[in-house]
Amino acid sequence: MPAANLQVFWLSCGQNPSVWILNYDIMARFRRRTCIILLLFILFICSIMMALKTLRPDRAGFGDPFGLGLLPELQQRTVLLDNKQNSLNRIQGDTATRVNNLHGIAVNTMKASMPPANKLEEELSSPNYNFHIFYYSWFGNPQFDGKYIHWNHPLLPHWDPKIANNYPKGRHNPPEDIGANFYPELGSYSSKDPSVIEAHMKQMRSASTGVIVLSWYPPGMADENGEPTDDLVPVILDYAHKYNLKVTFHIEPYKDRDDRSMYHNVKYIIDKYGGHPAFYRHKTSTGRFLPMFYVYDSYVTIPEIWANLLTVSGSQSIRNTPYDALFIALLVEERHKHDIHRSGFDGMYTYFATNGFSYGSSHHNWASLKAFCDSNNLMFIPSVGPGYIDTSIRPWNNHNTRNRVNGKYYETAFSAALLVRPEIISITSFNEWHEGTQIEKAVPKRTGQVVYLDYKPHKPNVYLELTQKWSEKYRKEQEQWLM
Repeated sequence: MPAANLQVFWLSCGQNPSVWILNYDIMARFRRRTCIILLLFILFICSIMMALKTLRPDRAGFGDPFGLGLLPELQQRTVLLDNKQNSLNRIQGDTATRVNNLHGIAVNTMKASMPPANKLEEELSSPNYNFHIFYYSWFGNPQFDGKYIHWNHPLLPHWDPKIANNYPKGRHNPPEDIGANFYPELGSYSSKDPSVIEAHMKQMRSASTGVIVLSWYPPGMADENGEPTDDLVPVILDYAHKYNLKVTFHIEPYKDRDDRSMYHNVKYIIDKYGGHPAFYRHKTSTGRFLPMFYVYDSYVTIPEIWANLLTVSGSQSIRNTPYDALFIALLVEERHKHDIHRSGFDGMYTYFATNGFSYGSSHHNWASLKAFCDSNNLMFIPSVGPGYIDTSIRPWNNHNTRNRVNGKYYETAFSAALLVRPEIISITSFNEWHEGTQIEKAVPKRTGQVVYLDYKPHKPNVYLELTQKWSEKYRKEQEQWLM
């Protein structure tokens, strides 16, 4: 529309033409400024893209990580790739082939720069020699032992015949039907299998435990469902040493165990195994390094018999001899603490992983037990466990089952133990499968007759990881205790 006509139009509309011309001029300037800004922005983006392109390797293949060549470690890798590519150019002379070969070289170079998987697995947590874990070497299978041992555990009858009649009898039938509520990742293994022993050592080390408390019977003796295992001790010591673990002994209630036989057997253990680098010695408050022996079911022997062995004035005293050691008694009932003190033991442990089952295994009693031990120069070693279920061998014992609650039960036990600031924590257990206290790897399994429990929704190693977590937490808290 011509300007004159616009003027007539705006006058007819009652508008001042000078105002309209001013507005028109402002709008034109705004459009020009907007176009200039947009053009500058486009130029800026183009310059950035060109700059980034110069940083990208010229022959980067499809899917190469953009910009990684800027990292010092990967710059060397890029130079290596360029050199290899130049050689390929001279030899091959084909563009498509060059790209494919470069991709293969890049993948191989990346793999070569990473540690092998088995090397990564060897990078395990440092052992914590204040974390002791109960270990059983009593399992057998036909390949190594000629028969199944312990996996075919019998169903134990209740002591009341009226109750016993309500439950099944007989034995388990491995390998599909074993005497456990969980199923091991390693299957119904033999404790003699070197690969199993090594796998166990590796698992215990990955859990940041440090001392294996090995279930032990004297040569030629065993529990009623097992076979003698003393001949396995040298192999276990060797593998433990490979993983920088230590081994101590859990003296089981063998037949006729008394002061005399204990002296003889302690002497046997120290003479035969005491020189091995994996043999555990504990540093006492006086600076001495002494072997340590856990004594299971110690309460079945009267204090007077133990005093013969464990007090300086005893008739069979082992004190101040080359076979002196730290002897740790099992506390079940509250009254046992006084018997343990009178017997001459050096400390007490609680073993059972069933909170509330006994006085000793009840977490709320640990503070008073620790106070008693402190006032009587005794060690208090609480035992923590991931749960408890033994209905595969004691089908009538449901009331003592303790659900794992996806690891919460285990963590609650560790938390209770740390509250009393113990010098040592014991773990029940690595592989007591019959009582469902194991932290060894377990897997889901279903057979025609049995559906085994498992660690889902977690992985088979979840309890190893939780142990490692609390081992580190213990280390940090212990540093605070000692400050």
